[in-house]
Amino acid sequence: MSVMAFAFYLFALCTIAGGLFTVISRNPVHSVLWLILAFLSSAGLFVLLGAEFVAMLLIIVYVGAVAVLFLFVVMMLDIDFAALKAEMAQYLPLALLIGVILLMQLAMAFGAWDFAEHAQDHLGAPTPSDAHNTEALGLILYDQYFLLFQLAGLILLVAMVGAIVLTLRHRKDVKRQNVLAQMYRDPATAMELKDVKPGQGL
Repeated sequence: MSVMAFAFYLFALCTIAGGLFTVISRNPVHSVLWLILAFLSSAGLFVLLGAEFVAMLLIIVYVGAVAVLFLFVVMMLDIDFAALKAEMAQYLPLALLIGVILLMQLAMAFGAWDFAEHAQDHLGAPTPSDAHNTEALGLILYDQYFLLFQLAGLILLVAMVGAIVLTLRHRKDVKRQNVLAQMYRDPATAMELKDVKPGQGL
């Protein structure tokens, strides 16, 4: 067995194991750590395919930002996981039914799977010979799929604004700064002078 084949099987097994333990782990912190392992193993598979740029994006964006954010949120939130699991138990039959339907759809898709006419040529040389994979990816995103790429960014922006709006709560016990009230205040009424007589307090 060559080194490339050994590395492929190692990364593939780590990816499958990380995804499996992400789902079945009882501790949410452990699930996030297994998810990070799955991301790193997937990045290794991308490196073996010659897509170093996508592998670095996977590590920087998903491991460095998304997974770490999940980890901090899970560790900082005070969630009663026992009560949460008790509520999830009543939805177990529906979840099993949906899982069986998804497995049947995957089996039907793989049963009808067939390679295109020039698929093997593209697998052997996924990028043009005169361009690096980063350059080829940029040409595809910003030339052929420019409109779809910008629409995807717009959808993510709308989702981010919606999440901020849904989670924004004005609590009465928290003092907030009113910038407009400070800007439009009348200087004549902003300060009051008191004539304090000598020997007397306020």
